[in-house]
Amino acid sequence: MTGEAYDQVKEMCIFLLNEMALPLGKALAVYVQSPGSQYEYRGAVHSACPSAVFPLLWPGANNNGQMLLTGVGTPPLSAQIGVSVEDLVTLPVLNVGQQKRVEELAMKVGENLFNFMQSFCTVEGDKLLIPMDILNQWFKKFQEKAKRDPDYLNRFTL
Repeated sequence: MTGEAYDQVKEMCIFLLNEMALPLGKALAVYVQSPGSQYEYRGAVHSACPSAVFPLLWPGANNNGQMLLTGVGTPPLSAQIGVSVEDLVTLPVLNVGQQKRVEELAMKVGENLFNFMQSFCTVEGDKLLIPMDILNQWFKKFQEKAKRDPDYLNRFTL
């Protein structure tokens, strides 16, 4: 169980100390549950993949990792991280947390491009007109920022 600042816990590292600790075909599955939500799968470790870092991406959190309040009143201030021994074949193949993080990154990059293009466009009737080289300009600027600041892309997902 985590405390009231559970939404600040962004990742969890889990590893097996001894490959033989789990029976063949079994895995340790990681789940998270925030107040008022169901448990959601975040990934698993097993003998073929004995360690991993899972983005927790709490259910009900917005893109900034902060909790969205729904309904009347305040939700309970604790959440849970569950670890369960399960059959490996029954677990999803993809790491759900990683997939959500990639989707979030794609959305933020798209939003960055849209905002950049919008600052150069003009309106003609029901059409937006933009300079022909706008994608090149944006991409060069994007690459330059990424080169200057190695953490630039990580801030899109935090």
